[in-house]
Amino acid sequence: VQLVESGGGLVQPGGPLRLSCAAFGSTLDYYAIGWFRQAPGKEPEGVSCISSSDGSTYYADSVKGRFTISRDNTKNTMYLQVNTLNNANTAVYHCAATVLQVWGSCWLDPPQYDYWGQGTQVTVAS
Repeated sequence: VQLVESGGGLVQPGGPLRLSCAAFGSTLDYYAIGWFRQAPGKEPEGVSCISSSDGSTYYADSVKGRFTISRDNTKNTMYLQVNTLNNANTAVYHCAATVLQVWGSCWLDPPQYDYWGQGTQVTVAS
């Protein structure tokens, strides 16, 4: 499967943004999917993920209540709605997919994922 992110850009602190991740070459239904981000000079960080089985979602503590992950299998696309952005959220955001299957589970650990998009830059600045 190939993943292509879009929706990044420059946004003011406090603003919202919706990131999209379109899948090509395979049906997204079969994969647990996640969003990760990497800020300059830092290790990749798991932001959120959604299981392939029952739609269970998981979030990093730093984004709970502000970010929402969703998937639309009819469009073969997943989304990350990000609200109340702050400077610390500036990073390249990547979507990823894994064939690993555990009922009701997904992972915020990058090595668990097999397929990655190229990333979309999110810059939070006034």
